Amino acid sequence: MLPPGIRIMHRGAAPQVHPTAYVAPTATLVGDVRIGPHARVMYGAVLDAEGSRIEVGESTVVCENAVLRASAVTADQPVLLGDHVFVGPHATLLGCTVQRCCYLASSASVLQEARVGAGAVVAVAALVHARTVLPEEFFVPPHTLALGDPVRLLAPGDPDVPEAVGRLGFAGTAFGVDASWTDRLARHERIAEVRGQEFAAHRDDRPAAG
Repeated sequence: MLPPGIRIMHRGAAPQVHPTAYVAPTATLVGDVRIGPHARVMYGAVLDAEGSRIEVGESTVVCENAVLRASAVTADQPVLLGDHVFVGPHATLLGCTVQRCCYLASSASVLQEARVGAGAVVAVAALVHARTVLPEEFFVPPHTLALGDPVRLLAPGDPDVPEAVGRLGFAGTAFGVDASWTDRLARHERIAEVRGQEFAAHRDDRPAAG
């Protein structure tokens, strides 16, 4: 029988996998990651708790090459998946909460401090931006941007997208960076520095037992 994934001790925490769960041998679990009963984490998925935690609920499926990353750079930003959630291939979930019975399709993204209500759908390649709140059973169409509370949907190419994103304060929420939206070089320089400092903690990682 193949071992349940690549499990890494990070910041003193080791992944925990329920005996009834399945974690593919090439999936990677880093730090305080908790995989619930009958959950499935498939090939190539990466679940990285950083300084926070990741919780995967009962019978939840995380498909191939999905990335789930928590953070504690600006605040405690865990990734919390309820029961019976489906996370499609190549999806990206960063410091967000997804309630039970949600469907996140291939290449969907949900960013920091967003909340996805029970039964909601985030369709193929759609983006739920930081601090956005999706009501229960809400549908985000393919390739669409959802942002705000109450949520607003913007289609690709909508001329309101740059201004709407600029008002979100994303860099502050995700990285604690307060450089102006219009000062792109300063913003991106500081973002790289902040993320680099966070990732430096991986120097002390080691394989988790058993």
